[in-house]
Amino acid sequence: MAVLNLFKLDGKVALVTGASKGLGQAIALALAEAGATIVSVSRSPDSGALAQQITALGGCHYTVELDLSQASVTDLQEAVQKAVSLAGRLDILVNNAGIILRSPALDYSEAYWDTLLQVDLKAVFFLSQAAARHMEHNGGGKIINIASLLSFQGGILVPAYAAAKHGVTGITCALANEWASKGINVNAIAPGYMDTDATSALRADSERNQAILNRIPAGYWGQPSDLQGAAVFLASDAAKYVHGTTLVVDGGWMAR
Repeated sequence: MAVLNLFKLDGKVALVTGASKGLGQAIALALAEAGATIVSVSRSPDSGALAQQITALGGCHYTVELDLSQASVTDLQEAVQKAVSLAGRLDILVNNAGIILRSPALDYSEAYWDTLLQVDLKAVFFLSQAAARHMEHNGGGKIINIASLLSFQGGILVPAYAAAKHGVTGITCALANEWASKGINVNAIAPGYMDTDATSALRADSERNQAILNRIPAGYWGQPSDLQGAAVFLASDAAKYVHGTTLVVDGGWMAR
């Protein structure tokens, strides 16, 4: 097989959470351009720009409406089943959706803690579990979790986020250990400092913005498109023997 053919996703179906904007939208578009049908999980039934862009690529798109912050395990299981019912199968799951809630650790509330871990960790695990049950009977599949630089560092004012993202890398390894033999690749991508809505406050702070840029060897904030190649790779047959890894895409931040 020609090596470039290994990256093709023709006939595959990908379920992507948090795909309406930012990193999730860029990943969904990349998977669609590689040939995959996209099912996005959104709090709103209106997928807006994403559906239009996928259609423009000649691709197919469906939406499953679900608020991950309120979702029970049953809701998460049903979301996967809806994706299968809409698109006929499920080959790829991208657990991209996440939130960040900032507060000093001494004042961090139980409500903040529970909400953040619900979205950033609990939903990741139970969506993966439900997807893997389907993939096991379908000859395998790919699960890609979106981690963070705070999967390796502690950060400031974000104790729950750091805990959740450390957890994401942990369950990525744990699930890979159990599911690699089933033909299910479980891996993660850890983005660096990216130009998204979540970092707008940091970029607006001239002092903090410059401090971050000074630490990034590449010298600039990453763009959502910088994750597209990594996502297509991990979703494709090119990554057939890649299990339990976290691919850091950070402009060199972790190398400093």
